Amino acid sequence: MPGSKGWIKKYFDLAEKNQIQVSYVRPEGLDKGAYLHAALGRTGIAFGFPSHLLFASSINDQKWTSDEKLKVLLFEAHLFVYLSCHEGKDFNQADFIESLVTFYGNHNSSKISKLFGFFKKESPNEKLESILTQRVDIKMNLLENKFWVNYLSNVFIYLDVILYNDFIQHKKRSAFYNYDDLAMNALTAITLAAYSDGEIEDKERTMFSVFLASANLSDVHREIAEKRFNAGASFEDFTSHVKENKLFKRFLLDLSSFVIYSNHEAHDEERDHLKKLAEFLGLTSMQLEESLALTEQFIIGNFEKIPFLQDTSSVEKVYGSLSKRWVKILGRNKDKLAAELKQSKELVSLIRKSTTTDLSPEEKETVKEQFKDLVKTMPSLAIFLLPGGALLLPLVLKVIPDLMPSAFRDNEVEK
Repeated sequence: MPGSKGWIKKYFDLAEKNQIQVSYVRPEGLDKGAYLHAALGRTGIAFGFPSHLLFASSINDQKWTSDEKLKVLLFEAHLFVYLSCHEGKDFNQADFIESLVTFYGNHNSSKISKLFGFFKKESPNEKLESILTQRVDIKMNLLENKFWVNYLSNVFIYLDVILYNDFIQHKKRSAFYNYDDLAMNALTAITLAAYSDGEIEDKERTMFSVFLASANLSDVHREIAEKRFNAGASFEDFTSHVKENKLFKRFLLDLSSFVIYSNHEAHDEERDHLKKLAEFLGLTSMQLEESLALTEQFIIGNFEKIPFLQDTSSVEKVYGSLSKRWVKILGRNKDKLAAELKQSKELVSLIRKSTTTDLSPEEKETVKEQFKDLVKTMPSLAIFLLPGGALLLPLVLKVIPDLMPSAFRDNEVEK
C-alpha cells in the first residue's frame, strides 16, 4: 500500500471501514506530554525502526519494506499529534492534511524546501506522500556502513514530529525553522553518550554515521558535528534552545540511553552521565527511569529483528535491569496495585497465561479494560495500554512478586 500513489486516501478509506482503528483516548491521570512520549516511544520511531504502528497494527505489512513501514509510522505519528492537540473534537481530515502540508512547506530542511518546487500541480495528499517518502530516505553515499540502513532508517524524522507538535500547539513560525538546531543538539547528545565511558567503540562510530546521515544537515553544520564527535563534546555545546521543548528533552534522554544500552550493559560512568544529562535538561529521576525502561523495552522487543542489537552484551541482563526499573517505577503505588490486583483474579490469571501462550484478541481486550481502571490512579501503567503493551505482560508477573509477594499468595502467583 504505501509504495504506490494514493496510499493516504486508501489509509483513510480503510479507517472509515474500521479496518484501521484511528482513535485517541488518553488515560485518565496521564498528562498529554507524558502520553505523547510514551505512545510514540513505544512505536520505535525515536530509534528509527518501525516496531509498532499506532493505528494500522491489524494491517498485513509483511510485504512492506522497512522504509514503507517507517513512512506510514511517521504519518501516523503526525496524526497522533494532531488528535492529541484536538482532544475531544471531531477529526477533520482536510484540516489535518492542510496543516501538515503547511508545516512541511515551511520546513527548513534544504531537502524539503527544494522538493516543494515540484509540487505546484499536485493535490495536498500527493504532496504529503512525496514529502514523507523523502523524509524516510537516507543519503546512502554519506554512510560508511550501508548494512545498518536496512535496520535503522532515518532516526531524525522524529524531530519532524516534535516540531509539528510545537507548530500545532502554538502556531509559532519558529517551529518551522528549528530543525537544524534540534538536529545539532541531538548529535551533541549522541557524542556525549558515546564518550561517557571514556572510550569510543566501532559500533558507536557507525551509529553516529547513521544519525549524521539522517540529519540531512548543511555542509557547514555537518562539518561541525563531525569535528565535535572526533574531539569530544561538553554540555556547553548544547544551544540555548535545548531546554525549551519537553518532548525534545525526553527524546535526547531516550537517544542517549539507546547509544549506551545498545552496545553493552551500562557502566557506572555511563549511568552517571545519564543522571547528569537528566538534571541538566530539568527532567526528574522518575522521567529518567521511564526513559531507560523505554529503551530497554525496545532492545528486548527488537533484538531478534535488528542484527546489531544481537551482540548487545547479554539481553538477559537488560531484561533483568528492566524488571528492576519497573519495580522502582510501580513501587510508588505498590499498596494500591496490590489491593487492586488481589481482587482481579481474572487479570492475574491472564497475565500468568501470557507467559506460556499468546492471549486471544478477546483476552487482550479484557486485560486492557482492567488495566484502564488501574491507570486512573497509576499513570505509569499506561504503557500496557499502548500498541504492543501486551508483550510486556510476562514482565508484570515478574515485577509484581518483587514488589509485594505476600499480597499475591492468595492468588497463587508464583515468583
